[in-house]
Amino acid sequence: MSNNSENVAFYGNLYSYKLYTRPTALRMFGSKSYKKSKSSKHQENIQKMLKILALNDPLTTWSMAKIQLFEDTEAVRVKEKEYRRMLVGRRDRGKKTPGLLDIGLVVNDGIRYTKGASNLYRLSLHGVLYCLDVLDMTEKEIDIMAQKYAKVLPFVFGRWNSLKSHLGSDVHRLKVLASGTFLDNIQISKASNFPVYEILTYLNVKYQDDFETISESDLADQISCWYYTTFLLPSQLRSKKMSSVNTAKWKKIFERDLELKDWYFGFVDEAEKFYKARFTTIRKLKKI
Repeated sequence: MSNNSENVAFYGNLYSYKLYTRPTALRMFGSKSYKKSKSSKHQENIQKMLKILALNDPLTTWSMAKIQLFEDTEAVRVKEKEYRRMLVGRRDRGKKTPGLLDIGLVVNDGIRYTKGASNLYRLSLHGVLYCLDVLDMTEKEIDIMAQKYAKVLPFVFGRWNSLKSHLGSDVHRLKVLASGTFLDNIQISKASNFPVYEILTYLNVKYQDDFETISESDLADQISCWYYTTFLLPSQLRSKKMSSVNTAKWKKIFERDLELKDWYFGFVDEAEKFYKARFTTIRKLKKI
């Protein structure tokens, strides 16, 4: 799933997040915020580090430590070494314990040349989802993270303020994805009069070969397409309501953003072509 280099982290598609990254991270780093449940000191430190990365531009390990400990140079030096171990993992008696880079929650984002070269780090998109799922972030903190990661998830975080004005509290739908829900739930086939199940199924098919590794832009597209499609689901699966968001509001999101409209409905066109081809394949059965 990943290698042990401090400069590289590998992560896969949303299925990889659901089946590997999320359960591994929950087991190793905590399934709830350390503020709300009993956690080990290691889990608490990991979560604090992830929160720092969520709320800031890419940072060196020294910069992370300074944010937490300010001007206590000796304490910063100790904390920096701790952060390095949390990133790359550690080896004890020949056994390797994976770090945040190995699991795929953090990625290297370049090098800062200040008194020598230092790696810069930020959350991966898997890391963003884990933070939304576990860290019990406030709306203000999520707003800050959206600003810091706007270029990483441009069709969602890059339009965050506009989406908030249209959707209100529904803008936080990513928390549902972060919890591993509605990615492959067959129940949604009966939950909406819109082709939500069909779009999400095609989305999984499109990226099915990217379980081990995926480009960040492709993963951002997969996440973003899921995000806009699931607004067409009712807030409760057994509800008779058409969708969780008024369809007029949903349409206005695209009417006022032509780039977003072209991108999203490009996926819809791809899905339509995919199902037409599958229907042709199904009809071949009648000719046997």
